[in-house]
Amino acid sequence: MANHASSKKRIRQTAKRTERNKLIRTRVRTHVKRVRAAIEAGDKAAAQKELADAVRRIDMAVSKGIYHRRTGSRYISRLSTQVAAL
Repeated sequence: MANHASSKKRIRQTAKRTERNKLIRTRVRTHVKRVRAAIEAGDKAAAQKELADAVRRIDMAVSKGIYHRRTGSRYISRLSTQVAAL
């Protein structure tokens, strides 16, 4: 257990940051799943709509530092390619 005030503060900060990162990462995964579900169903209009939402969420996660920018770009690229192939 932490004894110093600074280490107690770091524990609080880490917990807060972890919770925020988990929330953002979960939202990204949810939107990516929705895109993939629309692709599986063969519904191009729904896939395009969900792709726009997913891209927005991925970009937000990258800007917050949850994902590396190249990871975000890779996710967006792969999803876009799959939607375009419908």
